Amino acid sequence: MQAYKFFISLVLILDIYYCAAQNLPVNEYGLTVLLDKHEFLETTRKDSIKQMVELKKLIPNIRYELRYATKNNFMKRKMYPGNTANTFLRLPAARSLKAVQEELNAKGLGLKVWDAYRPYSVTEQFWKLVKDERYVADPRKGSGHNRGIAIDLTIFNLQTGTELDMGTGFDNFSDSAHHNFNHLPAEVLHNRQLLKATMEKNGFIPFDNEWWHYSLPNPSVYEIMDIPFKVMKKLSE
Repeated sequence: MQAYKFFISLVLILDIYYCAAQNLPVNEYGLTVLLDKHEFLETTRKDSIKQMVELKKLIPNIRYELRYATKNNFMKRKMYPGNTANTFLRLPAARSLKAVQEELNAKGLGLKVWDAYRPYSVTEQFWKLVKDERYVADPRKGSGHNRGIAIDLTIFNLQTGTELDMGTGFDNFSDSAHHNFNHLPAEVLHNRQLLKATMEKNGFIPFDNEWWHYSLPNPSVYEIMDIPFKVMKKLSE
């Protein structure tokens, strides 16, 4: 956990220096937050890997269950517009996820996504309820979700449509959701390891406290975004 805190602090420092170098506006926490399509398009013009991709556009057989567009989440209310039907990642993350999906498909399995890109303002709302960095991002630092490089997901059986047993559900704030929690049935440990190994093989990093959460390394490369889903959909077309 100490190593993770050091990593996040380093990301914050690099983010501040990046902002200064690029002459980008910063918010009250000293972070760059892209608020509209013009700011976003300027960053992608300079670096094409920062493009956002709608995941089903690249991975047609991936499944969505976007919990924050429903009341079935730890906030117990809709955090995204109720008609949200799209989710997004930066181009490198989307390509890596496609490789994960293809590898699992060969085993008769597939990915179900609970969340990927998350507008920064939603992270601010999470923090008001749960001021605990073990489970939600501090808005003074932002998150991989805000940068478009983190994803929350699980594995399901292609034939039956049933999710593999991972021991807990999504957004479970207990020790049993941690990667190092081993007091679980062998099947659960196997399923978690399958997801972890496949994600890591394709360039993702696990988050210690959440078996479902993975992100790309080097988050400081990507700006934090607070762009609405309907705008992001147009930007990814």
